[in-house]
Amino acid sequence: VAVLGCADSRAPIEIVFDVKPGDVFVLRNAGNTLSHAEGSVVGSLEYCVGPLKAKLIVVLGHTKCGAMMGATQTMLNAQKAEKTGTPAKQSALEKLLAGLGPVTEQAQWELGSGASADEIAAHVVKVNVMAGMERLLIYSEPIREKVRSGEVQLHGAVYDITTGKVEFLGQHPRLPLILGMQAGLINTDKSLEAIVESTAQGA
Repeated sequence: VAVLGCADSRAPIEIVFDVKPGDVFVLRNAGNTLSHAEGSVVGSLEYCVGPLKAKLIVVLGHTKCGAMMGATQTMLNAQKAEKTGTPAKQSALEKLLAGLGPVTEQAQWELGSGASADEIAAHVVKVNVMAGMERLLIYSEPIREKVRSGEVQLHGAVYDITTGKVEFLGQHPRLPLILGMQAGLINTDKSLEAIVESTAQGA
């Protein structure tokens, strides 16, 4: 089993699923995101379902996610800046959060124009999990082929940091459509193969 989770210290994967270190293959970053086709994440998951023969990948979000709140505020600030003509911030953090713009905008659209920042940030947690599953399938042909053949399953889930419960969201609702795609939205870089190769050599 491989789990892509958030780097938030309140959501440690081994404790969430009550497993020992080594029982699951864990990958974590801010917001459990694949907004920029992160090669280290995609390549590591390809290694996991390849040489390690994992049969399940879980994209795990969590409630009260700071990255989702930050991304929501960044989107709202950008919308305000566009109206006032104020230049948007360009720090590394702002660029990272801006990469989550599409999922925050989708969450805002689904909730309606009257939704508050807190409401959008709470809803975007699930939207981002679904987006992460979709992007992983689009960016990685090896994973896409294994999911298509039934060799690997890809599921989403959300951990509630208050109750300690995990809500499993199942597979992506548009899975057949995504699997029908013949090519990714971006060109796959050879560096992904290098990551898998170097990891395998170091194992």
